[in-house]
Amino acid sequence: MSFPLLTATAALPALGAIATAAVPAPRRNAAKLLALLVSLATLALAITILVRFDPDGGRYQLTESHSWIKDFGVRYELGVDGIAVALIALTALLIPFIILAGWHDADPLETGSRRWRPTQGFFALILAVEAMVILSFEATDVFLFYIFFEAMLIPMYFLIGGFGDRAHEHGEKAASTQRSYAAVKFLLYNLVGGLIMLAAVIGLYVVAGNFSLQEIAEARANGTLDMATNTERWLFLGFFFAFAVKAPLWPLHTWLPNAMQESTAPVAVLITAVVDKVGTFAMLRYCLQLFPEASKWATPVILVLALISIIYGALLAVGQRDIKRLVAYASISHFGFIIMGIFAMTSQGQSGATLYMVNHGISTAALMLVAGFLISRRGSRLIADYGGVQKVAPVLAGTFLIGGLATLSLPGLAPFVSEFLVLVGTFARYPAIGIIATFGIVLAALYTLVLYQRTMTGPVKPEVAAMPDLRARELLVVAPLVVLLIFLGVYPKPVTDIVNPAVKQTLSDVHKKDPQPEVEAAK
Repeated sequence: MSFPLLTATAALPALGAIATAAVPAPRRNAAKLLALLVSLATLALAITILVRFDPDGGRYQLTESHSWIKDFGVRYELGVDGIAVALIALTALLIPFIILAGWHDADPLETGSRRWRPTQGFFALILAVEAMVILSFEATDVFLFYIFFEAMLIPMYFLIGGFGDRAHEHGEKAASTQRSYAAVKFLLYNLVGGLIMLAAVIGLYVVAGNFSLQEIAEARANGTLDMATNTERWLFLGFFFAFAVKAPLWPLHTWLPNAMQESTAPVAVLITAVVDKVGTFAMLRYCLQLFPEASKWATPVILVLALISIIYGALLAVGQRDIKRLVAYASISHFGFIIMGIFAMTSQGQSGATLYMVNHGISTAALMLVAGFLISRRGSRLIADYGGVQKVAPVLAGTFLIGGLATLSLPGLAPFVSEFLVLVGTFARYPAIGIIATFGIVLAALYTLVLYQRTMTGPVKPEVAAMPDLRARELLVVAPLVVLLIFLGVYPKPVTDIVNPAVKQTLSDVHKKDPQPEVEAAK
């Protein structure tokens, strides 16, 4: 029996979470170091998956299958395609940076605090989320996917509500209230989406007789499983609603700004760069593959909603006073691009959307983590409380600028390639949608450059005059992300080579081909 690599990649952070939580309370640094070592070991396993995966091989590779709940046809089935491999690599890559960036975020506020292992709990919860996200990318049994899709809400709830941002202009009591509100809102929105999806999962079992993604998709492709049109549409809507909440797509997005505002910067990155990717990934894997005709039926409405997300998110980002809320609304705009690329039903659009998931994760991590370092120094999230930072902390300002330029998709940085592919792929089939979406790029330049101007340039405010520059640990977090942004901006081929075969298979599932360009005949 071959080594269960996929199981090991998810089990390692899960066991690491238990071990980290069990570290005695006084040994906080040991818990931190253990969590970091576990995350690095998980990254090594993710790299092994990347190396062993053959883009030109079968659709699902490194598969594992074991009977679980036999009476209901539930199996422990795992397998990865190119899209899943890229997102597992992204997740495993970001977690060590998240842990390093949050090294002191869960330290007790007062010496001798008797609170229950705050540091151990913080890092254990991060590892638990990593395990559940990786299993969500690996699962090829619909019921197994659903379990971890929902289970990740529990550790995220405690990370938002129990370990929130300490920078609050109205004091600790108000901060605690806002954290609780943000955590409950996050939980309720996602639970409602999950319950609707559960009804659809049960409905799918009634129709198909099992939960195996591969078996159901093959039966749909060869015509042995024929769903009634209305049944397929209702099931599609049940799945899509849950994924749209997680993604998040307008108008189901309102939990995200609150959650990111009240979280520490590393947890905010965990939300938008890691957890939210499960929603867009699931649209590709489940909505298009299981419900191809319903996906085509819903495409016009979804594209309009994605377009609203792009423009609406960017407009609200322009008017924000809070740095974290600005990044949150910018992410809503970016997720609009991702969803638009998925449902453009072209190879360029879906390849760009998958590449965008990876690049958005890296660029958002770079920008938000540097913003977190900035906020921790000043003790305020308000843009108006900063000014002239580049004169006293030039390295911090420079990395903040690179993260911001990546957010606005500057050519030469990673997000540009993916955004360009999404727009080209959308324009090829829906030119009006593609043209309007380009205004999101203009607005992105506006909110990013205005943010930089107001915080980093101008006279040095007295409150930031003594602000230290990035320390060694912080540089260790930011520098690799900046290198990746530049490398993938110049040479995205390593990622596109992995995801493109999976994208072509997804297009085949929905019986779509790229539209042929209209070439004027030579005169």
